Amino acid sequence: MKSIRNVAIIAHVDHGKTTLVDKLLQEAGVFRENESIQDRAMDSMDLERER
Repeated sequence: MKSIRNVAIIAHVDHGKTTLVDKLLQEAGVFRENESIQDRAMDSMDLERER
């Protein structure tokens, strides 16, 4: 059984929360090495990607 960790990230708008989560996911090995991911994997809506 894998260990599950819950983390809360609280910050104001445009202070790098998405970037931090994306980097944490990459370091944790969530994405395969041959998997192509967007610049910001957590931003799924067009409005979120505009920023």
